[in-house]
This record gives sequence, structure tokens and C-alpha cells, in this order.
Amino acid sequence: MARCTPLHAVHVAAGARMVDFAGWDMPVNYGSQIEEHHTVRGDAGMFDVSHMLALDLTGADATDFLRTLLANDVAKLTVPGKALYSCMLNEAGGVIDDLIVYYFAADRFRIVVNAGTADKDVAWMRKQIARTGANVTLDARRDLAMIAVQGPNARAKTWHAIPGSESVTAALKPFCAVEVGDMLIARTGYTGEDGFEITLPAAQAADTWTALAGAGVAPCGLGARDTLRLEAGMNLYGQDMDESTSPLNVGLAWTVDLKDAERAFIGRTALEAAPASQQVLGLVLLERGVLRAHQSVITAQGEGETTSGSFSPTLQQSIAFARLPPGVAENTEVEVDIRGKRLKARTVKLPFVRNGKPLI
Repeated sequence: MARCTPLHAVHVAAGARMVDFAGWDMPVNYGSQIEEHHTVRGDAGMFDVSHMLALDLTGADATDFLRTLLANDVAKLTVPGKALYSCMLNEAGGVIDDLIVYYFAADRFRIVVNAGTADKDVAWMRKQIARTGANVTLDARRDLAMIAVQGPNARAKTWHAIPGSESVTAALKPFCAVEVGDMLIARTGYTGEDGFEITLPAAQAADTWTALAGAGVAPCGLGARDTLRLEAGMNLYGQDMDESTSPLNVGLAWTVDLKDAERAFIGRTALEAAPASQQVLGLVLLERGVLRAHQSVITAQGEGETTSGSFSPTLQQSIAFARLPPGVAENTEVEVDIRGKRLKARTVKLPFVRNGKPLI
């Protein structure tokens, strides 16, 4: 039976279309997925992301432990509330999960992991704690809910809905968070738009959601969230990368920090032994059709494959991410095998859209 977030009853009462996502009963849309997408690009929409899991890591060895656990280096984090995006790798260099870690002090961090990998992630982390003997405590916070408010008017409408939030978040920089009472408000997101991700006690979720709706923030489902993140060039775990893929081959080399030669993070040896053999570019279909995952891409340098693909509501074109052989340049015409037909597409640099503006 699918699990329910603290906002489940609110979604059902609003007439949302519910679907199973990673074992959770989640809203895919509240009416028109396309309208929800455009609302986020042009105004403000909100998403229930309470299926994701917040983990609190505390203890004297917290920093050293995370420097071993993650491919990116938390030593970069020195300002309370600053966030870091990273992959967590296995010994073979495959991506167990991609996550965000927030720094509050050298002995206190919060990690937010994906819903579909949460149980696996916690088990892996506990295994590494036991292996290293690190003096840390890992607390899975299923008592919390998370609401993402996204769009050019997201911050202003959040300030209207949550009294006192403007004074402490108006100067908040992107990829930073601040604790506001028992809330954590982060200027982060998964849509390519400005806004906040708000973590708060589950008991407060429904009232906060209602207040945001009263301030003019439109409820949006996972369908719009997927097309928004695709346009924004953001990977989806399980589709664009997984335990069989190296971050070097899925456009995430920038999250791998090799500067400190002494930092022996899990998977480092494997990555250094196997340099990137693929690159990720965007595709724009030039003919009538729809790009989807796992379609073959034929190039002069060899064959590649799409990973995520869909129709872009902002661009009014079919777009995709593609893993391609090295040497395929941007703005190159390639062919995509769609149901046995080779259709023309053009390679582009990601992202396709950012802050409401097409970039291609």
C-alpha cells in the first residue's frame, strides 16, 4: 500500500489526480498539467515534496564523515545554512543517490535524499558509520513535511503567507537556508525558477499549504515538476543516473571534488581509474514526434541514448537529455530512433530554460 504525506487529505479534497510515485500516493496534477507548468514559469506554484526524506547528522565527526561519504566536499561549507549538492557513490563509482546537504555547524548537518532511495540511503549511511566508527548520530525525520514554492513571485507570496518570514529570508542567497522557528526555509528548488523549499513539522503542513494558497500560490503536481526540471536541465535519479552510472558520464562531473588529494571519499578510486566516456547534451527534435527515455541517438561519433524526454510547454518543442559519445558538439544535427523512424534533432547546451527564459 502506498504511503501518504501529511498533505494527502488536502490533495484529495482539492480533487487532485493521485498516482503512485516511489511508493507514495502523490498528486500528478490538479487539472491541467500544462497550466501548472506555465504558472510556475510566470507566477508561483507549490509542490508537496514531503515524500523526500530529511536526515539530521550530528556529532563530533560529522564533517569528516561526510567528506568520506560524498563525492563533493562539505569542507567548502563554512557559513551556517549554506547548501551543497552532491552524489553519494558506491565503491564502483556508481550513483547511489543525489542529494542536498545543509551545513549548520561542523557537528550538525541536514541531508535531504530522494523518496525512492530513502531507505537504501539510510541503510548505506548507517553501514558506513559502523564501518568507519564515526562519532555521529543519524536521525531520519519522518515527522517533517516539505513544501516547495517556486516561480518569479514565489518569495513575495511566501512572505505574505508566513508572517515574519520576509525579515529573515529577504537577503537569503540562492542555495542557502535559514532556520525560522521550527521551519527551515531554503532558497532552493527543482524547477529552474526562484523560490523556497520549506521544511516544517508535519502538523503545520496543512495550515501552511492553505495559507500559501490564500496568498495566490497555485497547487501543482508531479507532472509539472517533471517538465519544469527537464527544461531546467536537472537530473532525475533512476532515470538519468543510478548505481550503474558514473557521475562523470551523466553531466555531474562538476559535483565531484578532487582538489584535496588526501580525501579518500567512497568511489574516488573507481572514478580516477575510469575517466568520462560519455557526455550529456540536450536535444531539440526538429521533426514531428515526441522524445522519450531510452531512444537511440545516431551521431557521426557513434551511438548514444536519451535518458529523460518530453514535450516542453515553454519551448513548444520536444526535448530530451542524451548521453552521447565524446566529440559530439553543440548545435550538431543528429538522428533519434523513434519507433523505428530516424527523426532529426539538434544538440544544445543545457539548460533549455532558466528563470522563465528560453536559452536555446
